[in-house]
Amino acid sequence: MASIKSIVDVAEGQLCAGCGVCAYLAPDAIRMVDDLDRGRRPILEGPETPETRDALAACPGHALGHPDALPAGVIPELVDEWGPVLEVWEGYASDDEIRYAASSGGAASALALFGIERERMHGLLHIRAREDVPWLNETVVSQSRESILAATGSRYASASPCDGLQKVEDAEAPSVFIGKPCDVAGAQSAAKLRPALESKLGITIGIFCAGAPSANATRKMIEDFGIEELNSVKSVRYRGLGWPGNARVETKSGRVEETSYAASWDQLQRGRPWRCYVCADHTGEFADIAVGDPWYRDIPKDEPGRSLILVRTERGRRFLTEAVAAGYLEVERREPEVLVASQPGLLHTRGAIWGRMLITRLLGAATPRYRNMPMLPTWLRLSWRQKLSSLGGTWRRVFRKRLRQRIPVREWKPGAEE
Repeated sequence: MASIKSIVDVAEGQLCAGCGVCAYLAPDAIRMVDDLDRGRRPILEGPETPETRDALAACPGHALGHPDALPAGVIPELVDEWGPVLEVWEGYASDDEIRYAASSGGAASALALFGIERERMHGLLHIRAREDVPWLNETVVSQSRESILAATGSRYASASPCDGLQKVEDAEAPSVFIGKPCDVAGAQSAAKLRPALESKLGITIGIFCAGAPSANATRKMIEDFGIEELNSVKSVRYRGLGWPGNARVETKSGRVEETSYAASWDQLQRGRPWRCYVCADHTGEFADIAVGDPWYRDIPKDEPGRSLILVRTERGRRFLTEAVAAGYLEVERREPEVLVASQPGLLHTRGAIWGRMLITRLLGAATPRYRNMPMLPTWLRLSWRQKLSSLGGTWRRVFRKRLRQRIPVREWKPGAEE
């Protein structure tokens, strides 16, 4: 199953990242569906065409890579493990309501609002909780502060924002795009194939990501709260309303259940699909601006949120500078080592991936292809215990997750019998 020749191979070989870019590029042949255990996944409903071949070429689950020549001015000590970074900042949204509601400091939401209000962009393509099934996600275009505010907070469930890229292409003005690293990579790859899209991607903002749990992981979290009727759920928040905030489920009857962000993530991350375990980009390396948590220090209980902001392109530098000048963000410059100290887990993961891919290749399972994204140097710096854990854990997962077999996408709809 090691050979990947189509989007079907990607999906059935458990390499799909769920971004939805294939459905945008080949809408007549590919449809995104919910697979309860794996996430948003594509189903091929027609014959292979030039569009489906474009879909494979743009697929970030299949391949990712940086050009040989990186942008001028990248921070040299970060580039191998964190991708191109021009500047490191820490800051927060000047709008107190956005800052409080957001996952950390609200920087991504503030940047999007600046793009719409001051740069006269058409809107923001992103995800939010589905109105009819709030523990699932949907792709939307927001054009106001109110709609952006309503969608704040991380969504630790599968989503496919790239399936809405046609809305960006059709808009009269450029748009803001916010997504996980794989989503941004998919959008950027699609833009290289579709000049009409490239001209409309006004700014891309990547959110740091440690993996995208399946819908089933959220369902189990809700059930663990003692809420048995899923159709009784009114809202699901994974964090936010403070930094980092609690996971919170509210029912239509007004019942509210909460647990800590740390406790909920410990449970949710067990539902990450295999592709997340071999993902080399957790910090939005292909975005103009990437945003995450500055975990380099202890966070007092009542401290307002703050965001770690990475400027990755000249377009991103200009956009951030103008947003700050316009009063949408408060920021402070940080040294490169703050990024390393803030995300040690993601750095460890970058190294572990080399060992995971070694084992999957040896056992004949499919693996993604990476170019100019070195992992071996980080692997060599891991402890022997970490190396053995990476190798042994992957060996077991190859068989437990049936990584050498083709597993068809299983479409699931709310209310369906499993």
